[in-house]
Amino acid sequence: MVLKELSEAFGVSGCEGEVREVIIAAIKDQVDEYRVDSMGNLIALKRGTGESELKIMVAAHMDEVGLMITHIEKDGTLRFQPVGGIDDRILLSKVVLIGKDRLPGVIGVKPTHLLKEKERQQVVKVDQMTIDIGAGSKEEAEKVVKIGDYAVFATEFCQLTDDGLRTVKGKAFDDRAGCAVLIEVLKECYPFDLYPVFTVQEEVGLRGARVAAYAIEPDVAFALEGTICDDMPKKKDVSPTTRLGDGPAITIMDRSFVANRALVELLVETAEELGIPYQFKQPGLGGTDAGAIHLVKEGVPSATVSVPCRYIHSPVCLLSLEDLENTVRLMRAALRKLVTRRFVDS
Repeated sequence: MVLKELSEAFGVSGCEGEVREVIIAAIKDQVDEYRVDSMGNLIALKRGTGESELKIMVAAHMDEVGLMITHIEKDGTLRFQPVGGIDDRILLSKVVLIGKDRLPGVIGVKPTHLLKEKERQQVVKVDQMTIDIGAGSKEEAEKVVKIGDYAVFATEFCQLTDDGLRTVKGKAFDDRAGCAVLIEVLKECYPFDLYPVFTVQEEVGLRGARVAAYAIEPDVAFALEGTICDDMPKKKDVSPTTRLGDGPAITIMDRSFVANRALVELLVETAEELGIPYQFKQPGLGGTDAGAIHLVKEGVPSATVSVPCRYIHSPVCLLSLEDLENTVRLMRAALRKLVTRRFVDS
């Protein structure tokens, strides 16, 4: 399963090379050409049948949130800072893998027995944590780690359930789920030239997508994502951002853009025609590559479709393979219908 390879690949923002190699191996026989630009984006072209002159860009980002080593202490422990948005609360005692050799380490802090009463009531901040690699001194640590090395969570992919949802767990489903969907989308032909783009540095400012869209100048763009799923029981009855098992999530608006209404209607119509379950992501939350793409040059009509994922930006995420497969079905069918639509919002 390509999702397993993608999930377990090492690819923090600015260090996406390993993920890119997995994707190249998966798509090289499905596209007419591909290249890597100066930012590290993987930009491919799948030529259409010639029925339409449209240029369609579909983007999924390769990078994941992670850590960067910033200092080595005298005792051999490592100071670090997050790369991308990570909640301090989920870091303690987690196993990480550092650098290209995947050196294991454990995120540690002062033990609970030594905490003062006030400290026990506070969230431990990143600047109070270190990564323990078992080194006894700074000199020993410097033999295997250097400042600027990246670290990722040491999470193995596996399937948890074999029911209708077929729930799997892994790391970096934001956005390796989107990458997996785009790889599957490329296995069919379309009436227009399709530009699949696997972008870099989304988690630190949507950087790669802006550069790629400027080069391609697409007529229409879609971003494929793994998005927030907060459907666990709550004291207060509020609508979740998305629900696991309720199908692909269509964005109407988030912090980075307002989706093109004609594209949203196309996605909804397509899902209903084919009996594909779908849901709307709660408006106003998060941001995607569409936020950068839609502002390029004279503007690009854009939409985002996501696979719901529990616990994104954490060491372990969960998603439903049923949702992922339905996202593939929806995107394939919606893309085939694009040639009959206008995309200027009224």
